[in-house]
Amino acid sequence: MEFSFNKIANSYAKYREIHPGVLRNLLTRIDKDQKVLEIGCGTGNYIIALNSLKGCQAWGIDISEEMLSIAQNRTSNVDFRVQDAINIDFPSEFFDFIFSVNVIHHIKDYQKYYREAYRVLKYGGVIVTITDSEWILRNRKPLTFYFPETLEVDLKRYPSIEKLKNIMKEIGFQNIGEEITEYYYYLTDIGAYREKSFSSLNLISEEAFRKGIERMERDLERGPIPCVSRFIILWGEKTKKEE
Repeated sequence: MEFSFNKIANSYAKYREIHPGVLRNLLTRIDKDQKVLEIGCGTGNYIIALNSLKGCQAWGIDISEEMLSIAQNRTSNVDFRVQDAINIDFPSEFFDFIFSVNVIHHIKDYQKYYREAYRVLKYGGVIVTITDSEWILRNRKPLTFYFPETLEVDLKRYPSIEKLKNIMKEIGFQNIGEEITEYYYYLTDIGAYREKSFSSLNLISEEAFRKGIERMERDLERGPIPCVSRFIILWGEKTKKEE
């Protein structure tokens, strides 16, 4: 089943928020005046925040024109462009830092993606991929808990962390590492789920979607729903040329 983010651009902009742990981690890795690129930036949440808080030079690319239109209306300080992640139209050794947040499973060729990222990174530059592991997918609450059909969908879409690490090593990245970040919260508004602002909700049957919403509504009547949002933060460095 094909899916286009143009379809959910408005609900995505309305409901999808910055993960505090992800933002804190990114902020520790970026210095003022560095050139920073977000791959699959969507409506611009992270790259706009980094530009505002760090004063870095900022670019964002995405294949969704609707998403980028919303992002461009939010700020003039970030250069947003319609581009594909496996064909990055920038000079070699241009960026100091490249990152993506929950995007890698939408990219069809991981080898090409990391090769392109390696090309446009300066020596000493860093790439960060924020994604989900199999364990995170199986333990998502509320998404997998209320919509278990999304698990099968996403297990097919998300590459394993080991696979990504191996590809990064093959491309030439060094000092590869990973950590997990967690954010606990209470859900009081299920509008993001009703409006399918998560791509996997658009890839399950209407019956499965309806049953999940009904369960959420029943539980919400009893009070806020306890939730947790987790991500794997995977990074690597394009090591400096030897003198």
